[in-house]
Amino acid sequence: MVTVDPREWFDGRARVMFVHAHPDDETICTGGTLAALAEAGREPLLVTLTRGEQGEVTPGPLAALVKARGIAVVRQNELRTALGMLGVTRHAFLGVPPARAHGLPPAIYEDSGMRWGDDGRAEAAPGAGPDALTSVPAVEVLNDLLAAAHQAGAQALVSYDGGGGYGHPDHVLAHRAARAVAQALELPFWETVPDPAAEHTAEADPRRESHDVSPWLDRKVAALRAYPTQLTVDGDDIVHVGGQREPIGRTESFREAPQPAPGSHGPAPAA
Repeated sequence: MVTVDPREWFDGRARVMFVHAHPDDETICTGGTLAALAEAGREPLLVTLTRGEQGEVTPGPLAALVKARGIAVVRQNELRTALGMLGVTRHAFLGVPPARAHGLPPAIYEDSGMRWGDDGRAEAAPGAGPDALTSVPAVEVLNDLLAAAHQAGAQALVSYDGGGGYGHPDHVLAHRAARAVAQALELPFWETVPDPAAEHTAEADPRRESHDVSPWLDRKVAALRAYPTQLTVDGDDIVHVGGQREPIGRTESFREAPQPAPGSHGPAPAA
């Protein structure tokens, strides 16, 4: 693993497209890197696949606001505020131009929902609706994401690892779609991975990079505070709506996925 200044990622010039499943994922996983790239004038593009329609809401008075306005509207407003804190100006929801295949009317892909499995990881919940991200034809999602990357002039893509981080089905699909688009355009694809310190491992991985985002931590924390329906900032930790506690990452780690072998018909298996 190597440590790099996030402003110099991809030789300090390439335009990077981030693919995240729901509002708040971009800040939790990659907020410091997004802020660094934005500060350096690198104009990162964020594509959010859904509006988080199935998200729970933190207990308290915000529940009444969500009931009155709808969780999708509230989470969109939270995302807008968070991106302002990070300095990110280039954003699109999948299904809406510029993240929509040419000639098609706008579409809304909905949060597929999840439940916790016996192994402590998220898994698909029964009864996802026909407009859920994991229910619509995969080719439609791929074409929209391909359009976004092409129109943005993306030179690299970033999303989750093959397990979707913690297993949410929308995260898993985000990985597959983003990696397929990167392969189609012959672009590097990077997976977000846990900080090695958090994993308590010293295993060397030459494809892994660590970004020290301490200089942009204030922006990341401010962006996290923009999501009061989803989490609470408690000191150096995030407390999620379900009560799970997670340290706010001062380091954000990424791993470059191996390129598919010549003549193969899909991404190489995740390492």
